[in-house]
Amino acid sequence: MDNLADHIRAQALSPFHGLLGIEMRHWEEGLARLVCMPGPQHANRSGIVHGGVMLALLDQVNAFAGLYCPTPGRKRHAVTLDLDTRFTGQGKLGALLIAEGRLVSAGRNIFFARGEVKDEAGNLIAFGASTHRYRAGSHTLEGVPEA
Repeated sequence: MDNLADHIRAQALSPFHGLLGIEMRHWEEGLARLVCMPGPQHANRSGIVHGGVMLALLDQVNAFAGLYCPTPGRKRHAVTLDLDTRFTGQGKLGALLIAEGRLVSAGRNIFFARGEVKDEAGNLIAFGASTHRYRAGSHTLEGVPEA
């Protein structure tokens, strides 16, 4: 997690990220960037990165785009209601995947985001849009106290 404040880094930690090897690289209001270095555990039967990895990256990066919280000791939460994805290429094992998500719009309860997954050469692998519902108290930038 490059150049992230400690409280921002702490907000981004997730057991799911640890399982898939996802790291937060950038996070600000309306924008998030995640990376994943796919290894053999990310392969499908054809020897390329499983599409589920791209789906997970898009789901996470789009959600983070709407969940930035600058306040130490607080965080924001949401659930994904919809994720629409298109695959345009193949991820290669050992080639860094970079996911970037941007907030499109947000209301009191719902926000919309869209994102892309590219390889380290800049080739588009997948893109998608998603709808998320803020969990109680998470619709404001101040979020809720960390549990």
